[in-house]
Amino acid sequence: MSRRDMLLAAAVASAWGFNFVVIDWGMAGIPPLLFVAIRFAVVAAFVVVVPRPRGSWRTVVGVGLFMSLGQFGLLYTALALGLQPGLAALLLQAQAVFTIAIAAGVLRERPTAAQVAGVAAGVVGLAVIATGRGGDAPLLAVLLALAAALSWAIGNVISRRAGVVAGPGRLGALSLTVWSALVVPVPALALSLVIEGPGAVLAGLAAFGGRAALSTAYTAIVCTLVGYAIFNALLARNRSAAVVPWVLLAPVVAMVAAAVLLGQVPTVAEAIGGVVLVLGVLVASVPLAALRRVSTTRRPAARDAARRGRSTAGERAG
Repeated sequence: MSRRDMLLAAAVASAWGFNFVVIDWGMAGIPPLLFVAIRFAVVAAFVVVVPRPRGSWRTVVGVGLFMSLGQFGLLYTALALGLQPGLAALLLQAQAVFTIAIAAGVLRERPTAAQVAGVAAGVVGLAVIATGRGGDAPLLAVLLALAAALSWAIGNVISRRAGVVAGPGRLGALSLTVWSALVVPVPALALSLVIEGPGAVLAGLAAFGGRAALSTAYTAIVCTLVGYAIFNALLARNRSAAVVPWVLLAPVVAMVAAAVLLGQVPTVAEAIGGVVLVLGVLVASVPLAALRRVSTTRRPAARDAARRGRSTAGERAG
């Protein structure tokens, strides 16, 4: 990756990590499911400028239900119940562990030894986090965050089965994200009315002010539209093994932002479990051989350039 692409990858991952703090900040006084409905109504509005993804509507609906409605409905509810944004970002990384396990059963993708080791490390990390969580992290909220990660993983498998790739004219991740957002607002609002109650919905709409609007704009436009557009572009011109690890910067940024801005410092057990979980996700997601290929890609090119330079200098000297 070029230095410019590395800076872009770091910027996107940082924006995604800071997103958890922004959601928690903007949701004050607004029921979580109603907030989800509003967020995805904004995302869905961009179907007028984003091309429709090629593929079946079954895929679009499946991704919308699991990757968007399920993931964020559960995540927002967990945050509303008191889960710290940093810990929430960390727990969502379990989606990589769940994705490998589900893909093995549904898609018959046989996991590699590195993936098995990564999944095992991820499970250990989750166990450490769950048993050593601080008093401000309710068990129900932790379980809901893990359920959000599971829902995200199911959406990943649906996308993978459909052959989602980055790039225009194909079933791209950005197009699928925007068009699948059409599935979310009505069910989320219906669930909000049933679970949170009509009174809470009306009160939430009345409380929706500039703070909530800024939060919604950040999550819908900066993180979803701009973030996915940049990330897809990075995947289009770089190896996946060089781009994907940058996503692991997101929970780090979320935890640092939550500690600095909200005073939510993770416990020792949460920090240790988080490190083990992130390492497990890294091992499971990016095979060591791929990382070696990326790290050595430029060496032959550099040697060739040096040889050409020496050859040219020799010719000029002659």
